[in-house]
Amino acid sequence: MEEKKKDVITLGRSCIDLYSQNVGAEFIDIKGFDAFVGGSPLNIAVACSRLGVNSSLLTAIGNDKVGEFIINFLKKEKVNTSCIPTKHGTRTSAAVLGIQPPDNFPLVFYRDNAADSHIDIDDVIKAQILDYKILLISGTALNIEPSKSATFFAVETAKKNNVKVLLDLDFRADQWNDIRSFGLMVRAIIPNVKIAIGTEEEILAATLDDSSKVKIKNQQISSPEIKGNIDKSINQLLSLGLEVLIVKRGEKGVSIYKSNSKPQDVPGFPVKILNVLGAGDAFAGGFIYGILKGWDLYKACRMGNASGAQVVTKRGCANFMPTIEESLKFIESKGGF
Repeated sequence: MEEKKKDVITLGRSCIDLYSQNVGAEFIDIKGFDAFVGGSPLNIAVACSRLGVNSSLLTAIGNDKVGEFIINFLKKEKVNTSCIPTKHGTRTSAAVLGIQPPDNFPLVFYRDNAADSHIDIDDVIKAQILDYKILLISGTALNIEPSKSATFFAVETAKKNNVKVLLDLDFRADQWNDIRSFGLMVRAIIPNVKIAIGTEEEILAATLDDSSKVKIKNQQISSPEIKGNIDKSINQLLSLGLEVLIVKRGEKGVSIYKSNSKPQDVPGFPVKILNVLGAGDAFAGGFIYGILKGWDLYKACRMGNASGAQVVTKRGCANFMPTIEESLKFIESKGGF
């Protein structure tokens, strides 16, 4: 009898998140920080687990207390940590965030010699990608070796074994020596990807040919201003072989794009925003839940939108992902799917 496959494995960043305790305060006036966990692949793994999905995380930590902090949290959240090696001589990374709602969230990354950037091909082999239904990869893992080669190898392994590959574009401008390299790596890997998810800014970044079109104000690394033709960029990515491109549009919800068909808009759930970081990761968790349940793309995206809407009302990311009971109750209270 064929062994039943596990649900999802996510590959890429993990870190400790230090979020301002003083909501609304200028960064220079912050008096203290709350310690959470973060990194898009970690957030998505936790989002999936809270919805009842069997999820694993392929990342790496340093031989330090921050790494222990992350592993302890993941185990409590029932995320499989057996794929997470300790990389000696590296450091578990960190992110520091100011919270000035509704639209000002300055972010500082500490990722010099980051442990998760040292994920290598051997780590992917040990993770047994072929045992899963879905592999989710993150764009930031493509920025440096050896995690870049590890990610390409993971995708190659997934494709050979009929594992569905999802790409979270996850554009972080300060993590690239040349921000145009982000697009080069994304466009190189997309032919082996089934579904990609990103904001309009991330999609523009994935097709960027002029660095001067990118501006980051007040160190809002996660919300750059990028000039470009979004429709042209969407069509360019779809032409590379993507089956589906999900465009996240904030409180407006998302739009589903496929080649040679009209886009389908999926409305969001209006809420009062406290902190936008983590909303996209919550969306991915809800969306993956829907895909694993066999739902159509519209319903899966509505589930994702519901997860994202709940998280933007909270102060952190992974620590505040909704449970399946909370999400279904929230959706029902807003009129249903």
